[in-house]
Amino acid sequence: MTKMKMKILTEAELRRIVPLDIEAIACVEDAFHALATKAVVMPPILRLDMPEQRAEVDVKTAYVPGLDGFAIKISPGFFDNPKIGLPSTNGLMVLFSTRTGLVQAVLLDNGYLTDVRTAAAGAVAARYLSRPDAGVAAIFGAGMQGKLQLEALSLVRPIREARIWARDLAKAEAAAADLTLKLGFPVRVETDGRSAVDGANIVVTTTPSETPILQAEWLQPGQHVTAMGSDAEHKNEIAPAIITGAGLYVADSLRQTRRLGELHHAIEAGLVTEGTLFPELGEIIAGRKPGRTGPEQITVADLTGTGIQDTAIATLAAARAAATDAGTTFES
Repeated sequence: MTKMKMKILTEAELRRIVPLDIEAIACVEDAFHALATKAVVMPPILRLDMPEQRAEVDVKTAYVPGLDGFAIKISPGFFDNPKIGLPSTNGLMVLFSTRTGLVQAVLLDNGYLTDVRTAAAGAVAARYLSRPDAGVAAIFGAGMQGKLQLEALSLVRPIREARIWARDLAKAEAAAADLTLKLGFPVRVETDGRSAVDGANIVVTTTPSETPILQAEWLQPGQHVTAMGSDAEHKNEIAPAIITGAGLYVADSLRQTRRLGELHHAIEAGLVTEGTLFPELGEIIAGRKPGRTGPEQITVADLTGTGIQDTAIATLAAARAAATDAGTTFES
């Protein structure tokens, strides 16, 4: 019988071969395009909640016709972990062959690939929905995703200045200092959310907040908002009125945002009816729906995280591992 081979890659190896770069952004953009144009199979997210631990575990997957593999991602989020010196997210991805179902690779990324593909999705949203000349960014949240979102934005827009707002001032100051050094433009801390938004071209919310931290009356003509922290029914970063007040609302997956995104809260508040149709990001990328229609339009992207992003980034990781001979091969 033929021996089965699979590759195991550690977080350190994955960090080396899959940095947040233009190719990672392109891979996620292609995934959204496929979601709009191919017979993608993407089941609803499986989520296990553990309220006593302030924790959740998400399982995501998607099959994309034409790709050699499909990923299943297991992603725990234990949000009190930082209090005991541990990261709040970890997990792994398993890549299977679409021809045989055999395991091709186990990606022990501890959530790193999720961080990269989530930041890449923010960049894709900004590329299609923000003004091309957007130079000022406001980031809500000073965690890993807040930092990566700004880094990703700087790859697709001419960002020259950024502001960070976070509940933890010391964390915000540390993040601002790190980002100023890394990205080469000034990043400052704002203690008031409204001040952070004032004059910004792109606003990104990256928190697990359960009550809105971004208010509708703060927004100004021409701004783009990416909300990416609301990936569960109880999470809510932006005021529901932002969705109805925007000139364009875009979902990563309308089925998902109706159930657990910011749209879910607008529906619950009675501002939007359940069956209202909105464009998905992939439809705009594929040219099937219009994106931003003018420089004064306010646009909103509601990103809940999709299994197709996980399959895309896992496929990229496996291809780079093969090209660089990274990882350890096991036979069974």
